[in-house]
Amino acid sequence: MKELNQKLAVVQTELKAKKSSYNSFGKYYFRKSEDILEAIKPFLVKHGVTVTINEEMISTDPVPTMQSTATFSDGKDAIHATALVGVDLNQKGMQTSQQFGAASTYGKKYALGNLLLIDDTEDADSGKKPSAAVDKIKQAAKPRITAAQMKKAIEYVAAGGEVDAIKSKYQLTVVEEQNLLLENEKRKDTTKA
Repeated sequence: MKELNQKLAVVQTELKAKKSSYNSFGKYYFRKSEDILEAIKPFLVKHGVTVTINEEMISTDPVPTMQSTATFSDGKDAIHATALVGVDLNQKGMQTSQQFGAASTYGKKYALGNLLLIDDTEDADSGKKPSAAVDKIKQAAKPRITAAQMKKAIEYVAAGGEVDAIKSKYQLTVVEEQNLLLENEKRKDTTKA
């Protein structure tokens, strides 16, 4: 199993699946399951592995739900990743077979993405500003400023440093931010005099 894990790690690291389709309404490129499957083919023979996808209906009430399972195998051992997809039977303009087909395609794409560690977030060069949720996650990832760091931050601002530089590096409470802004104002007042 260790050898299979190593092979999968190599594929996960080296695989590049292009985004070949364009959504003109949302103005972004996206990747389809076909793009991932096409990109993985050269790795199959090279590493003596197969990739398969199985689907099964796991629920019909209240929403039909399909489970897609992508499997990476060397014929002896296997590694699996799954994705669950609900079938939207109220989607206008589609026949039932098309609704199931769309859910199937979506499930395959995400099962493969889970297996091969393909991040399907928007590209940084897409031209779109990150969502508020992304901003909140980035903010939460910043460390809280310690008392010693706050003392140095006040000295930095008093010497002409920018408050925004501190805010970009640390999480600040409202009081801490106000203290830095006050220090900034004091510095401005003394330079005017």
